[in-house]
Amino acid sequence: MSKISNIASYATKRYILYFVITFGAMIIPWVKIDGVHMFLLSFDHKKFHFLGIAFDMQQLLPMTFILIILFIGVFFITVLLGRAWCGWACPQTIFRVIFRDFIETKLLGLRKSIKNKQKKSINNIIKKLFAVVIWIALSLLISANFIWFFVPPEEFFVYLQNPLDHHVLLGILIILTLFLVYDVIFLQENFCFYICPYSRVQSVLYDDDTIMAIYSNNRGGQIYEDKEKVVFKTKDLKQEDECTTCEKCVTVCPTHIDIRQGLQLECINCLECVDACTTVMGKLNKPSLINWSSWNETDNNKKTNFLRGKILAYLGVILIVLVALVSVTMKKENMILNINRTTQLYNIEKDNSVTNSYIFLVTNSHNKKHKYYFEIVSANNNIEIVRPSKPFRIMPNSKVKKIVILKTNDKLSNSKSDTIIPITVKAFAIDDKIKVKTSKQSIFVYPKQIESK
Repeated sequence: MSKISNIASYATKRYILYFVITFGAMIIPWVKIDGVHMFLLSFDHKKFHFLGIAFDMQQLLPMTFILIILFIGVFFITVLLGRAWCGWACPQTIFRVIFRDFIETKLLGLRKSIKNKQKKSINNIIKKLFAVVIWIALSLLISANFIWFFVPPEEFFVYLQNPLDHHVLLGILIILTLFLVYDVIFLQENFCFYICPYSRVQSVLYDDDTIMAIYSNNRGGQIYEDKEKVVFKTKDLKQEDECTTCEKCVTVCPTHIDIRQGLQLECINCLECVDACTTVMGKLNKPSLINWSSWNETDNNKKTNFLRGKILAYLGVILIVLVALVSVTMKKENMILNINRTTQLYNIEKDNSVTNSYIFLVTNSHNKKHKYYFEIVSANNNIEIVRPSKPFRIMPNSKVKKIVILKTNDKLSNSKSDTIIPITVKAFAIDDKIKVKTSKQSIFVYPKQIESK
């Protein structure tokens, strides 16, 4: 009985994860909670939706925390699991698997087997053109799906009905589609080698406890003299060395490297080589020579230390930022008030009262419609609202601009110059004064003198 019973388990798990990620990416733009998207960064409406909570562009602090978590999370995953992102979640890898393994190999038969990625596809022009047409159609869908995170799908399809009025959107859709066609069909894995900076970052993050695809030199034997001079030494293998030099781990590699040469920038930790070696060595009733493991465990006979300093540091920072994100999200303001004064400082009316004019921009960032009004608080509470004279309604996640006129009939100053009087504007929803409220500081300008008319 084979010591390795779960043959090709990594490939199965990887394809399942690809499906989950793809399905999630396609469905998330359509999901709403109380009319608010799960995730949307709308530059058109200046809105950010996150987990069913709508934020105005003035409330983008949560987005900052999300970016920090993603940035630090990449380092955390790399130190812990190597380039697991590249092989298991990167869109570039998923797209190449769809095109190379599904369209070219399974669907059209341009390649003999997904287990041999070294040979080029057969020279069948008609099938190759058909493969390109299929990928162009998929690229259009993928590009549209990407745009849906910035332009919600319900608006996207309305905009496309009048493409000349939305040429920027149409241009972005076409450019993204052309890039995906060039990237997946022509650039291929060269994107990972020469363009993506992640492969360079990984080399300074790895340590002897980082989990990655590793060939055991102790069991299999030393295949290469060194990493620079690639000299094959099959004839020099010792009798006890277990590597059969079948080359299955080489032919299956999507980035065209030999894992037996050691750590290489091109390795994306897809673990195709692990599955290949597991199959071959399983037939010999032996465990795989290539494993998803650490150098300490494979070559130094030490247990992998998962709780080392770097891991705990990254995890600590992520948890702190996550707590801050939750705190900021929970304390989100349900209304926003911006106050701008008009160019005229004040106006003296016929009855000798003094008025000041303002422009209020009121944003209902709550997911319910409300009726709004204001209160003016000053030192003597002698400033009243003339306009608007009654409450006004604002729909959810919408804003209105209001001309506001404040008035006083009292003589607030005997100064020989204009007097600046601090005021507090308290804005609130009449139907929910506890949750939906805010306040802003402003000024009321009183003239230096008032002559009776």
